[in-house]
Amino acid sequence: MNFLAHLHIAEHTGTSFVGNFLGDFIKGNPSGKFNSDIVQGIRLHRFVDSYTDRHQLVKLAKPLFAKELRRYAPIALDMFWDHFLAKHWSQFHHSSLNDFCQQAQLQIELESAREINTFPERFKKTSTLVWQQKWLESYQKVDNIQYALESMSLRSIRMAPLALTGETLVKHYAALSEIFFELYSDLLDKTAGYITYEGYK
Repeated sequence: MNFLAHLHIAEHTGTSFVGNFLGDFIKGNPSGKFNSDIVQGIRLHRFVDSYTDRHQLVKLAKPLFAKELRRYAPIALDMFWDHFLAKHWSQFHHSSLNDFCQQAQLQIELESAREINTFPERFKKTSTLVWQQKWLESYQKVDNIQYALESMSLRSIRMAPLALTGETLVKHYAALSEIFFELYSDLLDKTAGYITYEGYK
């Protein structure tokens, strides 16, 4: 899952928006680096990523990619799950996607103002771009997902093949759409259960 799903899950579970957003930018044990609410959100983010990557439905989706692209499939699929969530947003939330994004931005600003520790520069830069350029709203159009993957592929020579994954996503759009609805429904159940099991609620 990518940024939109992590923020939606933050609201779904009543956990920190900052923590769930910050998960990709923090390495190692987060305890003691930030307040407990943010640490909880980071741990939930990691649970979501781990659970999704190991999910049987995701394992079924990976063979849709050519053999030389399968190592990049998790990145491409994470982006595509956000596309389906954005496109079918009304099935998962009572507010419009635009209203949710505005509220998420405000919540992140409020939480950030209360945190005394410094966030990574890469997180602050990315967060600014997400809101200024309306990345999450743009996920509704599949062309923007392909553009994002192509942009990510330019970060290094090793990432170059990622630019080719968009063709696979479009080719198998219907099958991946079916997988998403089953996968995300299960994930929402599991994240609520994770929070309860861990004693956060």
